[in-house]
Amino acid sequence: MNVLGGALAAGAKLMAMVRTGLDRLVGDGFAALRGRSVGIVCNQASIDSNIDHILDLIEPYHRSGALRVRAVFGPQHGLGGHTQDNMIEWEGGADARAGWPVYSLYGEHREPTPAMLDGIDLLVVDLQDAGARYYTFVWTMALCMKACALAGVPVLVLDRPNPVGGLEVEGSVLRPEFASFVGLYPLPMRHGMTIGEIARYLAATFFPRCELRVLEMEGWERAMLFGDTGLPWAMPSPNLPTPDSALVYPGGCLIEGTNLSEGRGTTRPFEIVGAPYLDGHRFCEALNRIGLPGVKFRPIQFEPTFNKFARAMCEGCFIHVLDRRSYRPVLTSVAILQEATRQAGGRFEWKAPPYEYEYEKRPIDILAGNSWLAESISRLVPLAEIGERMADECATFEPTREKLYAPTSSERG
Repeated sequence: MNVLGGALAAGAKLMAMVRTGLDRLVGDGFAALRGRSVGIVCNQASIDSNIDHILDLIEPYHRSGALRVRAVFGPQHGLGGHTQDNMIEWEGGADARAGWPVYSLYGEHREPTPAMLDGIDLLVVDLQDAGARYYTFVWTMALCMKACALAGVPVLVLDRPNPVGGLEVEGSVLRPEFASFVGLYPLPMRHGMTIGEIARYLAATFFPRCELRVLEMEGWERAMLFGDTGLPWAMPSPNLPTPDSALVYPGGCLIEGTNLSEGRGTTRPFEIVGAPYLDGHRFCEALNRIGLPGVKFRPIQFEPTFNKFARAMCEGCFIHVLDRRSYRPVLTSVAILQEATRQAGGRFEWKAPPYEYEYEKRPIDILAGNSWLAESISRLVPLAEIGERMADECATFEPTREKLYAPTSSERG
């Protein structure tokens, strides 16, 4: 390694204040996996604090016979994060590094079959969640836990930070009758939990036969946003290119249930919202008058390269988050949808199904986890009233969430 390379590697290690579950596993020389035949659920963002991928890190141990990798499983967007849009399925194959079989869990199968789990005596899950209920990686994990409970295969979840923090909770809580692949079990929209805490919730509430272990982080505090962790950001999926896009996503994903563009096909998805039928200046002036906390809207013109309104000129807003702590992504997106309703009249519409394997219920309703939110937006119910109803739902879920907290560094003393 040259001098510059050595300095960069040392810098990366010094900057990281948080050790993820993968960092701890690497630091222990994969002790928890030695002598096991493992399956690994991961994607391109399954890296350690030194920007090395879990499959590259584990391959020498597999080669030496210290452990055996039997299969690799990838979630939505593919093992390499190569499928850009929603509802684009991908097929498995073989991993180029070691020839391991790679199974798609976003296609013909969304949970491992008994044949896929054959010969595996431990399933390792290492996925970076986005902190929002709609993000399908936690539901891929849930279906893996379900399959493993039936097959008698233990599950090890390597915990990672919630990129939008572990304190703030916002939005409505999913009602069971609106369950779908963007929300299989009750959680608030912005849930304030780590993927390891969600795994414990699922095991305790829905999969008691699942033998679960969570390898917790070290150094993580609930108030941390991703930029506070010192960890490198790797896009968990193609349309979350930065921590800023992740911050708006817990509300911005609601735009997918409408005929507004959520900025897919631009360089800043979810931070950009608009449509050909909007006047960007008028739209932003109205939104800025509301006085939403921590945010300012800037008029913008954009032309998506794919998805809604591909190659068509759109106008709308760029969402500038000025205060990450006070910003409320769900309430902000509700305000955007209400203003589109006011200004566009009948040109603003809710999308029709199918969406994420749901063929009957409207996309907006399975995203919201209810039907009342879309109805309230359409009727222009006062924003404060909508916010209060969502806050009440979150308060009802809070005791469940608090029971699942992993101890943070300060709590360990």
